[in-house]
Amino acid sequence: MTEYQSITRRRKSKVINIGGVIVGGEAPVSVQSMTKTDTRKVSETVAQIKELAAAGCEIIRCGVPDMEAAEALRQIKSQSPIPVIADIHFDYRLALTAIASGVDGLRINPGNIGDAERVKQVVVAAKERQVPIRIGVNGGSLPPDFEPMKPLHQRMVDSAMEQVRLLESLNFDLIKISLKAFDVPETVAAYRMISSMVDYPLHLGMTEAGTPRTGIIRSAVGIGALLAEGIGDTIRVSLSANPREEIVAGYEILKSLDLRQRGAVLVSCPSCSRTEVDIVGLAERVGDALLVIDKPIRVAVMGCAVNGPGEARDADVGIACGKGQGILFRRGEKVRVVAEPEFFTALLNELKNF
Repeated sequence: MTEYQSITRRRKSKVINIGGVIVGGEAPVSVQSMTKTDTRKVSETVAQIKELAAAGCEIIRCGVPDMEAAEALRQIKSQSPIPVIADIHFDYRLALTAIASGVDGLRINPGNIGDAERVKQVVVAAKERQVPIRIGVNGGSLPPDFEPMKPLHQRMVDSAMEQVRLLESLNFDLIKISLKAFDVPETVAAYRMISSMVDYPLHLGMTEAGTPRTGIIRSAVGIGALLAEGIGDTIRVSLSANPREEIVAGYEILKSLDLRQRGAVLVSCPSCSRTEVDIVGLAERVGDALLVIDKPIRVAVMGCAVNGPGEARDADVGIACGKGQGILFRRGEKVRVVAEPEFFTALLNELKNF
């Protein structure tokens, strides 16, 4: 399987370059996250960025609440292994300082950083350094008096298009757009609508999605529905959790649609009355062990004679477990029989040999 494989005809979008990562066009859908450290604490922020980069994060965003944070971006950027985007609200001077600090992109809402002259200063600086700007519209932060009679998705699109026209009037087209809400149908409707109006790349996500238990489901439904239609150029799974969980979830969404292949895919049975071993515990241990693998490999952990052998044989490496013993497979071929206490270590050893 190739690194990038479209399941449907992808929407044609413009190409922008964010610190060496190509977004849009036929480039792979990139996976992003956001630091959850205090940006003013450089060493902590850099450490988290490096951890996320090792997990597969390709673009990182940092919140910029004040001038100290904006100035800290210079040191952060100099030590970051991946492109850094500054998240700016309300104060245009923070955007100017972030650009001067060398960031690779901005996430702003031009409508809340001041009058047209201030927006112009930011755009001129961004254009001079070829820094793309993401117009980020969140459903929950729209002004209550902005088109109150229209449905949320229409209001989000209209707000974004106002900002697009403003940037275009300043001869700026290094634009990326996001339209995020908590409500999945409204978010999907907003992206569908704007995807037919402009050709700028789209950043997908669900805002305020929640903890991993519910947030991953909400994000997978919303982001996955759009990606399956060919809409979307880069994604972030926003979770109330360690940001590493966002990266894992992002790649799982892409892998499930055959859009990206990074890291192992675990195939495991849900367990039932036919299962005679602790297949749930074994699958959890194997799943944790697979997190350090970045190569595309399929691993099966199966627990009965009904589906087990067949599923295990379809994997690169797999085990079909029965009471007291299990059968190790490698690409459809039986390797050997192992005793129950050896299930985990035998499978991992086979994985290393593979």
